Parts: sequence; C-alpha cells; structure tokens
Amino acid sequence: MGYRLGVDIGGAFTDLVGYDAETGDFVWVKGETTPSEPSAGVLNTIKKSGLDMSRVIMVIHGQTLVINSIITRDGARVGLLTTWGHRDILELQRANRRDMYNFRYKKPKPFVPRYLSIEIDERILGDGSELKPLRADEVRGAVKRLLNAGVESICISFLNSYANPSHEIEAARISQDVLKEEGLEGLPVTMAHEITREWGEYERTNTAVLNAFVKPKMVRYLSILEREIRGMGYGGSFFSMLSNGGMASFGFVKEFPIYSIESGPIAGVIGGIAIAELLGEKNVIILDGGSTTTKASLVENLTPKVHSEYFVGRDKFNPGYPVKVPVIEIEEVGNGGTSVAWIDEVGNLRVGPMAMGADPGPACYGKGGTEPTVTDAYVVNGLINPEYLLGGEMKIYRDLAVDAVGKIADHYGISVEEAAEGIVRIANENAANAIRIISVQKGYDPREFSLIAHGGSGPMFAPFIAEDLEIRKIIIPTIPPGVFSAWGMLLTDIRHDVIVTNVVKVEAGNVDSINRTYSEVDKRVTRIFEEEEGISAGELTVFHYADMRYKGQEHTVKVPIKTGTLEESDIPDIIEKFHVYHERAYSFRLPDSPVEIVNFHGVGIVKVRRPAIREVDAEGLSLDDAVKEHRNVFIHGDFVDMPVLDRRKIPVETGIEGPAILEDPTSTVLVLENQELVRDRYGNIIIRRG
Repeated sequence: MGYRLGVDIGGAFTDLVGYDAETGDFVWVKGETTPSEPSAGVLNTIKKSGLDMSRVIMVIHGQTLVINSIITRDGARVGLLTTWGHRDILELQRANRRDMYNFRYKKPKPFVPRYLSIEIDERILGDGSELKPLRADEVRGAVKRLLNAGVESICISFLNSYANPSHEIEAARISQDVLKEEGLEGLPVTMAHEITREWGEYERTNTAVLNAFVKPKMVRYLSILEREIRGMGYGGSFFSMLSNGGMASFGFVKEFPIYSIESGPIAGVIGGIAIAELLGEKNVIILDGGSTTTKASLVENLTPKVHSEYFVGRDKFNPGYPVKVPVIEIEEVGNGGTSVAWIDEVGNLRVGPMAMGADPGPACYGKGGTEPTVTDAYVVNGLINPEYLLGGEMKIYRDLAVDAVGKIADHYGISVEEAAEGIVRIANENAANAIRIISVQKGYDPREFSLIAHGGSGPMFAPFIAEDLEIRKIIIPTIPPGVFSAWGMLLTDIRHDVIVTNVVKVEAGNVDSINRTYSEVDKRVTRIFEEEEGISAGELTVFHYADMRYKGQEHTVKVPIKTGTLEESDIPDIIEKFHVYHERAYSFRLPDSPVEIVNFHGVGIVKVRRPAIREVDAEGLSLDDAVKEHRNVFIHGDFVDMPVLDRRKIPVETGIEGPAILEDPTSTVLVLENQELVRDRYGNIIIRRG
C-alpha cells in the first residue's frame, strides 16, 4: 500500500491531499495556481508536499482547464464534417428560445466558423438504416480542405449517427489515412457517437465540437503531468475526476476531455456526501466558496442529481452552449474570495464575476493587485487575520487592502469599514442566490436541508446564508475546508456512463425491447472499463436509469430502474415511480397518459477504498487554551469584540455561543451572535441557529 493523492486546481490555489490507508497518515498542501501554465502549479505543489513519490500508488486530478478553455475560447482550430444540408447546424442552434420576449438575447457564437464546416453527401435515417452511402473520395477531399485551412482538430458529426455510427466510423478511418499521408498522425479526430448516443443533433454536434476544441490542449497538459510526475519516481496510476462524480484514467480523459468539464467542483460534492453520511444527514446543500467562484449542489437522500445536459455560459441573456454529458447538478456563480468589487454605470455596488485570481490576486497579497476584492474586505474589517493566511505562510498587507477598499468608500462618502461590509454583504447575497437557484426555484425548501460549507470562503458565507434562508444547521467539515475538494477526490469511485436514445412505450408488451436495450448499454459500459481502465466485468457494479416522459412531451425526468432483467410485473412500478418523479419536478401528474422511455442510461462503478475519518483526540483540550486572542471586528454596522479560537484546540461537545471566529490554516469560520457552535467527536464544527 501507499499514498493516494488528490490534486485540485482552483482559481488562486492548487490543493493537494495525500492519504495512506495502511498507516492512516494524512497530509495536505496548498500552493499557488499558475494560470499561464497550470501544470507548473500542480508540479510545484507536489514538490512542496515533500512526499516520496515512489510511495504513492495513485494520483487523482481535478482541473478547470476544460471549462476555462471553453469560456475564454482558448482552444484548437476545429474543422467539422457533417451531413449534406446540415452545415449550418451550429449557426441555427435552437428556435425555441427560453425567453422569447428578451430583447437583450444573444445567440452564442459557434466554435466552428462556417467555412470550416464541410458537408458530406451521406445519410443515415432515424431508424439506423442507410439512405445514402458514404463516398471515400468525398471524405478525403474534405479532410484535405480542412488541413489546408490550418485546422488543429477534426470533428465528425453525421445526422442520426446515434442510431447507426457506421458512417462516422468509416469517415474517421479515412481521415486517419489522410493524416498519416500528410505526416499529421497526432492531429486528433473526434466522433460524435463516441461521446453521446442521445438524439438532439445540435446538442450532440456542439458537444463533439467542444471536445475537439479542448482535446489538443488537454492531451498536452496531461502528458506533461504524466512525464514530470513519473520523473519524480512515481510508478502508480493517473486518474482524472469526471463531471458525473466518478473518475477515469488519463487515457480516457485525453480522448474525451469534455467528460471532465466540471471535474474540480464535483469532488467537493462527493466529499460533502461522505460527511453527511458520517453524521446521519440525508438531505444536504453543499456550498463550495472558492477563490473565484461559489458552487452549490443539492443532495437528497445522499444521492446527487445527475443530468445529461449541461450549459456553458448560460445566463439570462444567453442560452449557453449545450454539452450532452452526465454532470452532477451544480450551480456556479462568479463570486469568491478574489472577486472584484466595482461600481456599475448607475452607481450600484457589485461584486464579481470578474476576479483577480492567483495573479496578481487581491490587493492585500502585495503582488500588484489594486482592485478591491472580497478578501480585502474581510481583512479590512478584521474577519481574516493578516498574520495567519495559510497558517502564516502567506503574508497579508492590511494597508494595501484599506487603500483598495478606500476607492469604494470615497465614492459613497462612507468609512472604509462600511464599504468593506457592503462588499461582504453583496458577496453573501450572491452565494445565497446560488442556493436559491438549486432549491427554492426547483421546489425544495432550504430549511429542510443542512448546509455543508467548505472552500476558503465557504465557511465565511455560510452563517449569513443560514440567517437569510433560515437554514437551521451548518456543518464545517473536519477536513481542512480549504483543501476539501482535493480530499473528496480520494473518495471517488471509477465510473463510466453510457446513454442511448431509443423511444419505447412503457407497457408489458415492450419488456423484451427494454431489456434488449439495457443489455446493449451494459455491454458498452463493460467494454469501456475493459478497454480504457483494464477492469473486467466481474469487478463492476451496474446501475440503470431511464429518461422518461409522458407521450408528446419534450422534456424528460430521470428515474432509477431496477438493475437486471425486467419482468412484465415490474412495469406498473416503473410507471408509478415516473409519476412520482414527474410530480416532484413539475407539480402535476397525468395518470391516464401513456409513458415513454426516451434514453436508456447505464452506470458502471468500481468502488475504491475510502479514507477513514477518525475521532479526534480530545484529551487535555480546554476552551481557555483554544482562545488565541480577542479582536475588534466591524460587523452589522459596528465594532464588536470577538474571541478568536484555534478550531483544532476546541474541546469536543462543548457548546460555544457566538459571536466568534474560528481559525485554521486553510479557512476562517464565522459564528454570528444568535448562533451556537459545537465541535463534534470527529472534529466537524456544527453551527446551529438560535
């Protein structure tokens, strides 16, 4: 046995957590993120840990490279081969706009310019039969045209290939032959059917194009990590977090990087579920307050919500870019510790979404930043100890924070402390809004959930959010909150999803068809594990889901289905379960309407050994020893004398009334006046409203 490492890239810091299951050793390190070359920050953090890499057996990585590359449009020049008559699919997109009366609507700009989209005169019908064959000479000519135009990645997405991918497979083979002739064997080729076998031609094509767009960059990035970490004496396996809450080998992610579009934040959800399970909580909201963004996810009955359609850059004016891969539902807003406070054109104070990130960072870092940020506001008002960021490892300059926040104060003619509190309040409201989106707007009452807060700023946002949304319990994990997502990676199972479209009416006469489709899905899941992970079918646990709807509807609801061969007697239970899920999602049911399965969803999972959370050694701990100092903090419009506690020295099961500040090297926990905290036997901080 040996160490397993989780490494997570954030906007300002790169986090590493190591765990040795045999000895119980637990180590963590935070290093600075290097935006210009992300691999450098990862490698520097590994070196900083001082671990003997020959004793490490697994590296699990979560990154933001895919999502950031798409948002900033910093990727490869992509050429698209598509079916005759469908050249403009990325231009036309969808006619059913979410808000037809929105006069500020902006149609997303395609990632493939029209002149790099070439039609091929072939056609597969919706039932999978061939209407018009593929001609090799036409494909060869199209590929050469794209190469002459300087493309760096090729995407092939033919109409109805989800039903029959033979034309895409043949076109890819021909493309590879041309690339070999031209000495360009390394140029990547993406086939749409390999990523998703769902219908929806625009969504499917856009997903494949985005995969092609980020693929060269991800191949380079992961290859650098493999080479450099191997050079440190490492001989173990490399895994990457996926957006579905599982992990897969670097080899799989190099081929299909789009599956890792939200890999970093998802690990925090997995970690939050583990903490909830430990404490006997079933329904939780997991809040990740990071350096540049705040993420929130709602988990019901310890089960995260997984959707097979995700949108990049969606807001009230923009429908975003659809991505048809399984993603745990997570709401992300541009609101974090390094988010910039600014004054808009009508004089309102705003926070985010622009952030200072790692370079130059907030003004208080002393690295050249001059814009006021949330972190600067915390420092000005005494919520953060300037001498204790990263346990004192990183120097903070309060005078620089005062200068930056002073710009806001001067504009409104108020004190710098009042300006800082205004920044903090708006940041808190932004974070609370992320929770409203995943709860209130979807029919859930946040008062029925416990709030698990982690990240550098999450424990600072949480007490204010709890007051605003009347959440009764806050849980700050015993794992250092600032490296919690990296720890969550160590809990992640190896997972692959396969989704196939096959519209089938749910009735007794179609049981054989339903079983046959699930059998095909299971074979594909098994093949992926055998070919990509080297794992045999006997080690897999398989789960079934179905995207179901009432006949005539457009939208579906995902419903868990019994694994194994279904019998006619199972049909009434499946239909009733759909009625229940549909009513919860849309507040009505149609008991007499026919029900259909649209997509068959298979999930293969291989469990990993999870790190144990041990009870803390509470012997000799006293509240007097835990008090580090008393600090004058500006909060709620006035200065308040607050005790500052070292959370690691707080005695177990001792109630402490707020207000108070708890410090550890990775984060600061704030407890408000009408709240009470207890440190449980595992070291988690439990905060309850009075």
